[in-house]
Amino acid sequence: MKAMILAAGPGTRLRPLTDSLPKPLLPIAGRPLIVWNLLLLRRHGITEVIINLHHLGHLIEQALRDGSQFGMRIAYSKEPALLGTGGGLKQAEVFFGGEPFVVLNGDTLVEMDLSDMAAAHGRHDALATMAVRADPDAERWGAVELDEAHRVIRINGRGKNAGGGTGKRMFAGVHVMHPRLLADVPAGRESSIIEAYVRAIQAGEVVAGYDLAGYWSDIGTPDRYAQAQRDAEAGLIDLKSRLG
Repeated sequence: MKAMILAAGPGTRLRPLTDSLPKPLLPIAGRPLIVWNLLLLRRHGITEVIINLHHLGHLIEQALRDGSQFGMRIAYSKEPALLGTGGGLKQAEVFFGGEPFVVLNGDTLVEMDLSDMAAAHGRHDALATMAVRADPDAERWGAVELDEAHRVIRINGRGKNAGGGTGKRMFAGVHVMHPRLLADVPAGRESSIIEAYVRAIQAGEVVAGYDLAGYWSDIGTPDRYAQAQRDAEAGLIDLKSRLG
């Protein structure tokens, strides 16, 4: 299985930190944030990765090079204009070779069992699987509703009109998906992958939910960045466990 890390965003809310450094290179416990994600992928046997680049993307490419320093192979998908999550994935579509792949957000620090998530994706025979987590602010993040079979039925209130959900969760920014999900995503245009998810749900495709029980932090604001650094220093997420 291959993977994509989304790393093109400008990190506007973290300025001035991101004026000269892209958000995925901000250090957490002495290592760039994106390296934590690379090591998580490697720990689960995923060594072929593509990273999309836009804001200060050349610095990411300079830092990671071809990935050999991590025992990985890294390719890059450069976006002169931001394409969003949908357009970014569409541009990299050929990299996945028609097989299911993992997607991570380059600005998210997460501890989870990607192997188990991939296995659950297979058991559901799903078009895509979204990692979700309980959060009192699920509505603010974008509420995801599941049915009793743990299939996603609505995202932000859109999807299937009938049927009661089992409670609202937030999307944690980790996916396993088949490239078929990208079939109707417009090439060369900015779009959100959530639009493709909603279309798939409305068409009766299986989009599964996977409960993320481990550590998760979106490094989106100075306060959350500072908290993530404290969490790493406190051992709530352990880089050393990913180096073996």
